[in-house]
Amino acid sequence: MEGDMKLYSINELRMMEVIDIETGTKLGYIRDLTVDCDEYKVKSIILPSQKMNWFGKNEGIEIPWENIKKIGVDVVLIQSNEFISTEK
Repeated sequence: MEGDMKLYSINELRMMEVIDIETGTKLGYIRDLTVDCDEYKVKSIILPSQKMNWFGKNEGIEIPWENIKKIGVDVVLIQSNEFISTEK
């Protein structure tokens, strides 16, 4: 991702579908981002999970920014080494 100089707005990223390049699985659309305000960097993207918890809230899947391999015109390709489940 170092050589890519295109800038994306948050709204543009939220419209892109996230796909795992290892399995071809469609994971959904970006719900949120986590940002490190000290380093001015995006740390991870958060996708909604298919699971609901007991209180009717969707848990999220947090994907580290390092796992994003390519941002295309309408998709984000990730390598799913690890997912972190979050409760947002």
